[in-house]
Amino acid sequence: MAKAAFQRNQRVWVESVGAWALVEKIEAVWAKGFDEPVRVTYDVGLGRPFHAYELRPEDPIGPPEKVEGPQWRLMRARNKWQTPEDCAHHPYPGTYPVVVTDPTDWGGWRVPGAEYDRDPQKIEFQARLIAQAPSLRAIVRDLLRLFGDNPEDAPPGVQEVARKAMAIERYLSETPEPADGGGGKGAVAA
Repeated sequence: MAKAAFQRNQRVWVESVGAWALVEKIEAVWAKGFDEPVRVTYDVGLGRPFHAYELRPEDPIGPPEKVEGPQWRLMRARNKWQTPEDCAHHPYPGTYPVVVTDPTDWGGWRVPGAEYDRDPQKIEFQARLIAQAPSLRAIVRDLLRLFGDNPEDAPPGVQEVARKAMAIERYLSETPEPADGGGGKGAVAA
């Protein structure tokens, strides 16, 4: 018995070709007397059907775990300046990524269309990285908490990573000084 491992329009890596492709059609071979197909292949527009073992999903790890604290999410906005046909080389033609950092879908990060068009893979990576920043910070805080319990028992490599993590956490926690040196307009009294 065979089950479909991929869905239609799912982006997959084709090992034998060394390229990304979209599953255009799922082709199942049925046999009389069986409740499930005996063979499933996938048409990805490369001239022949592929078996599941020849394909790899785009994100084998799956969605990240939810962590406490702010939740940022990656959304897709419609590209108003290009039709999906004009930008078929984009990972998601006709859209671009937007990272929303507010629970009411306000605020966040977006990129100019021309920059996205220049290197869509780079921008997609940046969007995923930014959306996961609160989760990564939670991991850093967990590491620092573990390190803080017994710093002398940690191996030298972990001590070095913890020092770097402390520097990043300190940088994120500090409030920047005003550009005029702190005594002028806009300075906050301590």
